[in-house]
Amino acid sequence: MNKISSFLIVLGFSVPHLVAQAIPGTLNWYNGEGQGMYTDQAYKMLKKKKSSTVVVAVIDSGVDIEHEDLQGKIWVNTKEIPGNKIDDDKNGYVDDVHGWNFLGNANGENQENARLEKTRIYFQLKDKYDGVDPQTLMDAEEFYLFQEVKSAVEGELENLDQYKEALANGQFDAETKKYIEDQLNYNLNIYYDDRSLIGDNPDDFTDTHYGNGDVEGPDALHGTHVSGIIAAIRGNGKGGDGVAENVKIMSIRTVPNGDERDKDVALAIRYAVDNGAQVINMSFGKDYSTHPYDVYQAMLYADTNGVLMVHAAGNDAKDVDVEPNFPTSHFNFQEEPFTHLLTIGASTRMTGEAMVAEFSNFGAETVDVFAPGLEIYNTVPQSAYMNLQGTSMAAPMVTGAAAFLKSYYPNLSMWTIKNILLESATVYTDFGFPSKSVTGGIVNLKNAVKMCEKAAKQNP
Repeated sequence: MNKISSFLIVLGFSVPHLVAQAIPGTLNWYNGEGQGMYTDQAYKMLKKKKSSTVVVAVIDSGVDIEHEDLQGKIWVNTKEIPGNKIDDDKNGYVDDVHGWNFLGNANGENQENARLEKTRIYFQLKDKYDGVDPQTLMDAEEFYLFQEVKSAVEGELENLDQYKEALANGQFDAETKKYIEDQLNYNLNIYYDDRSLIGDNPDDFTDTHYGNGDVEGPDALHGTHVSGIIAAIRGNGKGGDGVAENVKIMSIRTVPNGDERDKDVALAIRYAVDNGAQVINMSFGKDYSTHPYDVYQAMLYADTNGVLMVHAAGNDAKDVDVEPNFPTSHFNFQEEPFTHLLTIGASTRMTGEAMVAEFSNFGAETVDVFAPGLEIYNTVPQSAYMNLQGTSMAAPMVTGAAAFLKSYYPNLSMWTIKNILLESATVYTDFGFPSKSVTGGIVNLKNAVKMCEKAAKQNP
């Protein structure tokens, strides 16, 4: 969901934690030494080496493509003539000059809010199972799913009810007020129709002619911040530096204020692959998936085409080996693991046990590696900058790292680069790290460059 980016516990529930200014002493910490990724040191090692351009797809809430710190970093579909309302390149998307917006319609209108997936499931199954005796059911599994989501949604609504009076009396700041109102009006409102504006059938994956070319949309804060982490202009003194210098960001707007639709995610992945993305950043996730197989097939399409997918592990401080965060690296029906997927947890600039961000999901089998995700100062819309936190920030760190390595070592496959990122991570044998991820480490680009140099000489 859009608000996966950063969380703060307030009044017993989670709300985004947004800080307009960089916390003193934290600017660009993620590119430095210590608990950073040693990005700056890696660039020094390659100062005499030329790089090539890498296309990175950002599947997110939208991107402010006019941001001052992203100029020259936005992908352009040269086969499309802007604004002529014709699908010049015959790819099924009219005027997709900088990417595509799956949350809009042909009239240029955009969806902003959506229900959570559990809310949609509750609504879908409510009439079928409310008051039904489970002993009479043929599909008990679906009934128990209904009971689970009903309990979850009604429990959260009950929790929010206690704050309605305080909300009416203006006792909350604007940020918390908006969060509560959005939860009540959209995210947990089973009767909110979050697809009527778009006009497609979200359960029909062959119904693909929807959306528009507005890749920013009404609220591009999350996607713009993610894009800045990957690609913000380095060394200009504005905000934080991007991890990768020679990249082009392809914006694919898919994530609303609420849970993303499986159909939009699947089509976004396919769009990214078909239009030349070499890396896909996926800073989103949810507890339930209604069409997991279709999403799996899209991910397999990227996988077999050698496109690296980088997914945020999620911000619920849970073990995703046990409780999946969709899309997952281990679908129940999946026979073989993906070879081009990384799932990323969030680390901090602190040492010791505090290195693992307290909100970050983890998993000894399903989270591959950690990367900086706390106190990250970077781009937000209107050429502004903000401090955010979350695994949503950690994922683009690794996306940027992969794009950086690919730009300097274009002959290395994304599979090789993925494995080098894992093998070169700074490994910690204590502080709980061994049980938090596959590698038990944090991405280290200085080490990765050394390994890439060796691999490039062996495979010129």
